[in-house]
Amino acid sequence: MTAHPGANIITIHGKTPKIHETAFIAPGCTIIGDVEIGAGSSIWYNCVLRADVSQIRIGERTNVQDGSVLHCDGPHPGDPDGCPLIIGDDVLIGHMAMVHGCTIHDRGFVGLGAIAMNKAVIASESMLAAGAMLTERKVMGERELWAGQPAKKLKELNDSAIAGMKMGTAHYAENAQHHLEAVREALG
Repeated sequence: MTAHPGANIITIHGKTPKIHETAFIAPGCTIIGDVEIGAGSSIWYNCVLRADVSQIRIGERTNVQDGSVLHCDGPHPGDPDGCPLIIGDDVLIGHMAMVHGCTIHDRGFVGLGAIAMNKAVIASESMLAAGAMLTERKVMGERELWAGQPAKKLKELNDSAIAGMKMGTAHYAENAQHHLEAVREALG
């Protein structure tokens, strides 16, 4: 039995993805190169994580929902440091998001179809709304909601909104275990 049946785990430039044994990687995902995925995290159906020119780091209990694309930029003459993609613990990334060379701190939230661009920062317990575009180098403060294209701060998030985000993280962690069992039974 393979560890991640139905997923494509690809080595490139001598870099093989490192996936914690408790992470759920759904069938149809493609994970390439210098990627690390932490304990209890979940990468849902048909996501692409491509770290062929820099690195992608995903913390613990983070979920990347169906159809999302995660990438990074490598060093070049205008930017010798490049743009790795760094994602903390307990992060929610909604369906069909595009997350590119940015930083998402612990308990950050990226809504459905949202875009976060190079060197942007989503602070802890902040939410990038569905369909929003966080342009290059924009920095969200803690507990802020940003929306629009380009995204701008709308308001501070209250305790109820933060609690809802925590519930979403817990739900995905639990549901990932059910999917892991179902996938292993179906595809073994």
